[in-house]
Amino acid sequence: MKKGMIALIVVVVVIIGLIASVFGSYNTLVSLDEEVNTQWANVESKLQRRFDLIPNLVESVKGAMAQEKEVFGAIADARAKMAGARSVDEKVEASNQLEGALGRLLVVTENYPELKSNQNVTGLMDELAGTENRISVERDRYNEVVRKYNSKVRSFPTNLLAGIFNFDQRPYFEATQGAETAPQVNFQ
Repeated sequence: MKKGMIALIVVVVVIIGLIASVFGSYNTLVSLDEEVNTQWANVESKLQRRFDLIPNLVESVKGAMAQEKEVFGAIADARAKMAGARSVDEKVEASNQLEGALGRLLVVTENYPELKSNQNVTGLMDELAGTENRISVERDRYNEVVRKYNSKVRSFPTNLLAGIFNFDQRPYFEATQGAETAPQVNFQ
């Protein structure tokens, strides 16, 4: 074989290797993107569970706590924001607002012993606590798959391919400002 033919074969093999690498990287990005989408759908299903549970809780508690209209107003506003949210960022913000309003409701219910003895309220509070735990788990899982995806999108040479095919970084689900401070419960 001539040297020219060997060089041509080497070049063809290298080109085939590069093409295979591009296809592999593209398929990895698609797979990770779908994993992020799936995990976000899991978060949304838990947020929907919370969204559906809240009216039952609020109606059960309302009768005994008519004077706490501010808390119920905040919950209603946050629920409305959640219902109207379209983008991931809007849904995260609405969810965080709803979480804050629910936290205030939980603090208020601690001040009303008659509510604690009401089986409906107790059952709904347990359901809400379980839902909040599920949401927390799904948020953590979502952030983990976003981390994997964003790392792949930002790493070289995949970042070149990601730029060409518009694979952008995805937002993390972050805590709201002030979430590090626990609500105050007063039993007096």
